[in-house]
Amino acid sequence: MSAPQQFPPACHSAGHAPLRRPGSIRRTTSIDSEWPEGAGKAWQLTGRARDLLTPFTGNPVVLEEASFRILASPVREILEIASAPEHPGVPALVGVRGAGASRSRIEEQLGDLKGHPLYQLLDDYAGASLVATWIWSRWAPDWAERSLSSPLRSTAGRGGNMLNVCAGFAPGSSSIFPDGSPNTEIQLSTEVGRLENPDDPLGWHDMPVQSGPQKRRARRTDLWREGGLIHIDAGFQDSGSTPDGGRRAVHEYRVYAEIDEATGRLITIQALPLVLPYLECPGASVQVARLVGQPVSTFRSTVLEALPSTLGCTHLNDVLRSLADVPHLVKQLPAEPD
Repeated sequence: MSAPQQFPPACHSAGHAPLRRPGSIRRTTSIDSEWPEGAGKAWQLTGRARDLLTPFTGNPVVLEEASFRILASPVREILEIASAPEHPGVPALVGVRGAGASRSRIEEQLGDLKGHPLYQLLDDYAGASLVATWIWSRWAPDWAERSLSSPLRSTAGRGGNMLNVCAGFAPGSSSIFPDGSPNTEIQLSTEVGRLENPDDPLGWHDMPVQSGPQKRRARRTDLWREGGLIHIDAGFQDSGSTPDGGRRAVHEYRVYAEIDEATGRLITIQALPLVLPYLECPGASVQVARLVGQPVSTFRSTVLEALPSTLGCTHLNDVLRSLADVPHLVKQLPAEPD
């Protein structure tokens, strides 16, 4: 069996967000995780989201905001949930575990919210809850040993077997042991700073300073019109606080795309793997061209069809799936000035 291609370590964060462009909309979301009772216990996830219009002239305008609070079991079942705005379908998510099942239930119960920030937040619960416990690797020296015997092991891959889950876990990868369990001993992470740009205090929704073992999944999507196309600049990061008072990231991507506004189809796309845990992981980024020509409105499903298993990256796929909300946001973009 030949080993998959390895790449130079992806360990260079893009840093804080770029300045907002006049005539643009910026969606930012974050999901914060914390464990009041310690590792292996039920934990709290707080989701926040905001759509901000930056007009060509005048002051920025908040178009829409959303939030949730979730109490999750150690195996990622939703024990309690509250959202703002409220929605009659939200209580039906109690008892659902974060995975494909949670996304199916969200679509079934809250499909009328597609395109809105609350839907994006809830859809992202599956991925955010999957990665959240990684932060304990920075705080507990025996985290790797404990994770193998923890019930959390069964929530990733197939009962803890990660083989063929994504590009980073292709057969022969350095990232997995013969039994399919992840090789956490060589897992990479990178020191990062705050995402907020000091020259743009309104560039992100409010994100509290984290301390103790706390994890954050953060997204930013900028879109604007130019030359008859919709331009996208999207950032994504999984990071958390560390005992020395800093932050480390385990995943970070930057995605640039152009969409034909008339047809809603993807014209060009580039995915930059900035921070990833294994040397095989960046291989997924070269596969994103498979999406060119597809309507972005269907990306929540077509991304998984075009980039399954070792062709994709679980977290890059999450970034790409979120582009399905672009048509909703485009409706609120100002027209280009004459």
